[in-house]
Amino acid sequence: MPSSPAPASGVATSHLYAAARTPFGRFGGALAQVRPDDLAATALRGVLDRLPDLDPAHIDDVLWGNANGAGEDNRNVGRMAVLLAGLPVSVPATTVNRLCGSSLDAAMQGSRTVETGDADVVVVGGVESMTRAPWVLPKPSRAFPAGNVTAVSTTLGWRLVNERMPAEWTVSLGESNEMLAEELGIDRARQDAWAARSHVLADEAWAAGRYDDLVVAVPGVDLARDEGIRPGSTAESLAGLTPAFRSAEAGGTITAGNASPLNDGASALVLGSASAAELLGAEPLARVAGRGVHALEPQRFGYAPVEAAQKALDRAGVAWADVGAVELNEAFAVQSIACVDAWLARGLRDAEVVNAWGGAIAIGHPLGASGARILGTLAHRLRASGERWGVAAICIGVGQGLAVVLENEHAGTGRA
Repeated sequence: MPSSPAPASGVATSHLYAAARTPFGRFGGALAQVRPDDLAATALRGVLDRLPDLDPAHIDDVLWGNANGAGEDNRNVGRMAVLLAGLPVSVPATTVNRLCGSSLDAAMQGSRTVETGDADVVVVGGVESMTRAPWVLPKPSRAFPAGNVTAVSTTLGWRLVNERMPAEWTVSLGESNEMLAEELGIDRARQDAWAARSHVLADEAWAAGRYDDLVVAVPGVDLARDEGIRPGSTAESLAGLTPAFRSAEAGGTITAGNASPLNDGASALVLGSASAAELLGAEPLARVAGRGVHALEPQRFGYAPVEAAQKALDRAGVAWADVGAVELNEAFAVQSIACVDAWLARGLRDAEVVNAWGGAIAIGHPLGASGARILGTLAHRLRASGERWGVAAICIGVGQGLAVVLENEHAGTGRA
């Protein structure tokens, strides 16, 4: 399949103009004392600072991703971010919840809003403080129950499960990916090698200044870069870690070293129409060329990006052979390898184009923030490399995946 031509004249298009995020903190780490609505406001303010010509009153809408929403991020954290960031009260906002895909979903919805002509400028993003996610108690159906009640953590995974759900659908995220490793024959050594690569590439990208234009400081916090990166990681060093979900004797392969950690952080993007360039005082970084969503059995969620990305490419009219950059959120090394193997079989030129600046195993995965992180990073990677086409993809608990195709419209022009 040849590369897709540019959209016909007169066809409404959506473009990514700016990206910013906070550094991602470890669970209980440097960002533990920062409320999620404050993290969101920091990312929102940070991305708007990249477009100083934009009058915030001209923002048509804000769409904000958040997966938990059970604590300080309740009451529409997107609207809270708008108010805390000091934007005019006339700027509206909504909060999107598609679990790990929340902020990529926000970007997809925002791009559609621009393409329909309902908006010229939309800010999208997401936030999660997994440290500050509260414990919850189920509310009794009548007062003063006689039995004990258990507090449930809202940090990650299933909680207060409906008994009508089949048991195989509600296994833990880790067990789901042990099952995927078993199904596809992806061994511990490959997973550890992938995880070590993530840390090495993230460390190299930070050292090379790749994230200098993408990351904004959190006020009052001494955190200059992503807190979870472990420079010098090797597959050999990771091989000594104990499996977390199945015992080694039972064939367990997933450890704290080859899975994404629990994190705190926020990310933001500015999307707009082609004509919004004058209003924003900037040229677009990239065009949103295709979107895809896919679902399968809940326990196979790690594999869902395979078809989501294919759908996005098909809608963009692009073949895998044309793709020069991929940002795949690394929820687990095994699901990342599974997706990349499938894409290589469909024509992806080289696994090295995936997460060339490191991935979530090193950088972190604050659920609601990760989708906007990978999309913003993808746009910057395309501009840095001069490649034309890129894919951002993410897996989502309960069996879903999302993907977006970006086009670097300056590819081959010699313009940075």
